Amino acid sequence: MIIDHFGEINLADIPWQRLTTPYGRGSDLPEFIANGRYDEIANLVEHQSTLWQVTPWVLSFLLRELKTKRPEDVSLAELHVYEAIADPLTDQELDSMPHVAQPRLLLEEGYLWPLDEQEDELMWEQEDPPGYGELPFYSYYYYSGLLLLEAIPDFERLRDGNADLAAQVSELLKKLDQIGSPSNE
Repeated sequence: MIIDHFGEINLADIPWQRLTTPYGRGSDLPEFIANGRYDEIANLVEHQSTLWQVTPWVLSFLLRELKTKRPEDVSLAELHVYEAIADPLTDQELDSMPHVAQPRLLLEEGYLWPLDEQEDELMWEQEDPPGYGELPFYSYYYYSGLLLLEAIPDFERLRDGNADLAAQVSELLKKLDQIGSPSNE
């Protein structure tokens, strides 16, 4: 299971300040995750159908928490995070996406942004800014898709146990059905 590859990594192990979001660096994400600030999280993991460096990492931590939550403790705002990530993956074939062999490789130095943020605007002007070449970029989609697909039993448990969210979770499950699952995973 792919979640096991993520499961061996703790929140503090991620160099959030060296990973990007649509609005800068991911430095605030550990606090947002810890405090359940799902609206802010949704804005930082997806923007205009684009997934970001932080996306698979945030998703892995949220899905780990989802496994232990009672269905009635899941909010609509949290569900919106999963929907935001699922939307750009709909009708994608994960098999066709180039990706690194293991998620941990996305934290290697060559994919990370420098600690100093002063040159960020110039770096975005590069043809392939750090972490946004074809291989790492598609890896964010690939691993996010795998994580969502593996969470289907958790989403079904949520649908069956939270009547207030059942319709929205059913819609999310329909989106996940449209993601082409890798045959070799």
